[in-house]
Amino acid sequence: MNEIEKKTDMIELKDFENRSDVASNELDSELGSDKGEFIDVNRTHAGSSFMAYLNVVCVVVGTGILGLPAALKQGGWIGLLILCLAWFMSIYTSVLLIRCLYANGTHRLHTYKEIATLAFGKIGGWIAFFFNAWILLGGPILYIVLSGQNMNQLCHGTVAEIGAVNWSIICAASVAIPFILLKDMKDVSWISALGVVVIFIVVFVVLIMSAIDKPNQIGMHHDVVVWDMFPVALATISFSFGGNVTYPHVEAAMKKPKQWPMVVAAGLTTCAALYFIVAVSGYLVYGTNVASPVYNSIPDGVGKTIAVVVITINVLVTVPIYATSFCLDIENMYDITVERYGKVKEFIIRASIRITILVVVTVIACTVPYFDILMSLIGAFGNCTLVFIFPVIFYLKITGFRNKPIYELAWCALIFLLGIVGLVFGTMEAIKQLIAEVAKPTAL
Repeated sequence: MNEIEKKTDMIELKDFENRSDVASNELDSELGSDKGEFIDVNRTHAGSSFMAYLNVVCVVVGTGILGLPAALKQGGWIGLLILCLAWFMSIYTSVLLIRCLYANGTHRLHTYKEIATLAFGKIGGWIAFFFNAWILLGGPILYIVLSGQNMNQLCHGTVAEIGAVNWSIICAASVAIPFILLKDMKDVSWISALGVVVIFIVVFVVLIMSAIDKPNQIGMHHDVVVWDMFPVALATISFSFGGNVTYPHVEAAMKKPKQWPMVVAAGLTTCAALYFIVAVSGYLVYGTNVASPVYNSIPDGVGKTIAVVVITINVLVTVPIYATSFCLDIENMYDITVERYGKVKEFIIRASIRITILVVVTVIACTVPYFDILMSLIGAFGNCTLVFIFPVIFYLKITGFRNKPIYELAWCALIFLLGIVGLVFGTMEAIKQLIAEVAKPTAL
């Protein structure tokens, strides 16, 4: 009798184990992944790490080169120390941001908003989306303003001098075709290559022309530190490393995503090197008289014309990169895909969204065309949050505090503090300047 009971128990146990394995497999299948499997984005047609590097450099470097000499005028030579600090911090937070995309353990997230939702729920997600949209739309507004001003300046004294506003509209129309036709970040990589080439030309021209003009600039004043304007300088410097709003899409277009830390470090280091060259040469030669954008300090002539032309090309090719990133967020939120709608209907919906966004951006650009103040305002309000504050708090919330060494927590706290200072004080000062400009009788 005991032998029979033992055999019965063994049969029942084996049957239970078999049924448990079946149930476990069914559950894994239901969740969409087997044990240890991670669902990544489709990288079948992804691009190289070098193209991702070009995307990073193109989207980041142009804006910083334009405003950094003026940032040194605002904050003094100590701005170079802040530039170094912002450089290291932006590399760190860029790596953290992409790390957060893989933090849920089952599948790669797609957008900044999804990271915020994972960390702080739906409310956190929508707050992050607001700041994300502020930069992704504020950047193109800034660039269209600058392009309109540049084109009108180039046409000075000719029949084509039709006003900065009219030229802004023409410039916006010129980027409409690539913006509508190029679907994702892989498609815009060739535009980034053009942008990087022209920005190197700008650096060369500014360096040579300022060196030539130095004997004419006698007794220029330089400050070591200007505490009153320091927060605004901090905001402008943070804007110069803005770009991580596009990084989730840039990394998604990489065939080898594990190389992201190396790619972003190389890209931001290239940007920092170019920043130092232009910032030091511009402020050293022109001192507190340096203008923003910096090429407005260069004497009139062929060199200045070349600088204006190539920087206009750079900012125009950067518009589709920022705007495409925003549209990819929208298309992901509302599942606007070929699989759902078919090729024709998907294209019509996508084109309609992008045309609407471009019209809104252009209207705003034509209403408030104050380049340097817009740079400080957008940099303080948006980039200080997205570059320094959000990546740190999202990373710590998702992965925890207690498993981090004290030096990493201290570094994160310093980054957070830098972001808060730039956000609060930089935004306040930039809004004051904007109100003062609008109030002037000659402002319109």
